Amino acid sequence: MTDRLVRDDDPWQRRWTWDRRFPPRWLLVGYTGTPQFPGDDALALCADIEGLFVDLPPRPRERFTLLGCVPDGALASLLNSVASDTAGAERAWLGDLWLSARPDDPAARRGWIGEQLLDVTVLDHRPSKTSPERVDIDLEGLVDVDDRTDGVARPDDVTGFVLSGPDDAPCGVCADITGLFREPAGPPVPRITLVGCRPEPPLLTAIAAAHQTTKAGLRRRRVSADVGAVAADGSAVPCGIVSGTLLSSVPSTLGPDLLDVTIASHAREPHPAATRGILDLWFTGRPTERNLWAGYDRTLRHEWAGVALAHHRRNTPDQQAGTAFHLDGRFVTDIDGFYCAIGEAINGPGGYFGWNLGALDDCLSGKWGAEAPFRLVWHDSAVASGHLIAGYDRHRHAPTITLDTLLEMLTAHNIEVELR
Repeated sequence: MTDRLVRDDDPWQRRWTWDRRFPPRWLLVGYTGTPQFPGDDALALCADIEGLFVDLPPRPRERFTLLGCVPDGALASLLNSVASDTAGAERAWLGDLWLSARPDDPAARRGWIGEQLLDVTVLDHRPSKTSPERVDIDLEGLVDVDDRTDGVARPDDVTGFVLSGPDDAPCGVCADITGLFREPAGPPVPRITLVGCRPEPPLLTAIAAAHQTTKAGLRRRRVSADVGAVAADGSAVPCGIVSGTLLSSVPSTLGPDLLDVTIASHAREPHPAATRGILDLWFTGRPTERNLWAGYDRTLRHEWAGVALAHHRRNTPDQQAGTAFHLDGRFVTDIDGFYCAIGEAINGPGGYFGWNLGALDDCLSGKWGAEAPFRLVWHDSAVASGHLIAGYDRHRHAPTITLDTLLEMLTAHNIEVELR
């Protein structure tokens, strides 16, 4: 959670309750309409939000064709192996591939940095129909986008592409590519419903415009809000986003003066369904049992670390330099497991101490629970030694973070690591 300037009316600093047989679980903070200077106002309390936590099917892999390609480096070597029939499915895996404009291309001079294909496998290749001395190469993989709904715009002035792999290793050039550029996709969850909602005045304004179809009416119905998980004590921390156009509201079956409000959502991937259960563990305060995250997969371990970040107490002083912290390494089978484990080693059950390399670096600089230099006793480190190795997460969308990578960062911050 980022620091906020505290205002007297800051909704994130309040305790939220209502006179019902059940507590409110969600707070919406944001704005409605299209104000010139959007603020953070309380929009509603809700008993539930349908569509905020949804499991989507795995993102399908995509097909691309490099047209008029002159391969080089790893790509050329892979094609030679395929041509000699010595490459199986694993050998046909290329990895990540960057496509950028040639240095003298107008798109490059304008500053277009290119696009990246992730987890690429070479499927086939053949002489190009337009340039027989070149080849067309069929690939399978994923486009590097933040969200599966994102579009990928083609620069109007690009005339060809330079191909490169990790560390800018040259992989050749191609005249064009199919399958990469596309329009944005629609929302995977078209509608979100605020169930048992007590609207505040800004949302009431949007509700009043629900049947207005003019441009002005549509603007009044726009909703953009951070969603906060409300705990038993009425405090709330941000955990998601609801944005879109308000469609309707009807009386809720959960009680008088409550509404069920339906919003046509903007394109955005939801949190996994199990994130709701993770948030529930913080409902009555921080978890008191260690390793509750251990049974989750990597995606949910990442969600766990995000929830721990949202609940981190920024005003808690660091433990003094020289403190020895004990990391339970039994479940560090991936990098997200390490972040969960070090969070608990430093700040106790449900604790946070980074959820990516940049955040870990920030935490090691102080003000996140531990002042360097300190001592980290890593128990059962053999688990990480066997799992956090080069290539273990090669089918993910980021460079492999190995045990050596972590040890180098810790050592750079004068952390004494004892592997047991």
